[in-house]
Amino acid sequence: MVSGVRERLVSLADFMEIHVITADTFGFAREELKGIPLTHHRLEGNDHDIQKREYGQKLGLRHCAVFGNGNNDRLLLKAARELGGVAIAVDNGEGCAIDALLNSNLFITGAANALDLLIEPKGCKATLRF
Repeated sequence: MVSGVRERLVSLADFMEIHVITADTFGFAREELKGIPLTHHRLEGNDHDIQKREYGQKLGLRHCAVFGNGNNDRLLLKAARELGGVAIAVDNGEGCAIDALLNSNLFITGAANALDLLIEPKGCKATLRF
C-alpha cells in the first residue's frame, strides 16, 4: 500500500462505507488492509470486469465514488459514471488502461490524491464543474 493511503482510508471510514473489490494480482491485499474498517471482496474466476460492475450495482452506484486503473475496472467505472456516481481513474505508478480512462469522469495520479478528493470534496467539485 502506498504511503498515506492507510491513514486516509481510516479517516474516510468515519463517515462512509468503504469497499475494496480486487483480483489481488500480487496476493497482498488482505494483509495490507488488515485493521482498516472496510469490506474486502476478492474476485475469483476470469470475468473480473463483470463481477466488479455487478458488485457496484448492488451497492447503488449513484451514491458511490469508484476508483480503478485496469481494464477489469472499465465496466464498473462506466456504470458509476452513467448512473450518476463519480468514476475516477487512478494511476499509482503502474499505468492506467485507456478503457479505464475513457469510462471515468476524471483522472488523477496517486491513490492518496484520489482519496483526498473524498476527504475534501471541493477539489472534485472544481474539477467536474461545467
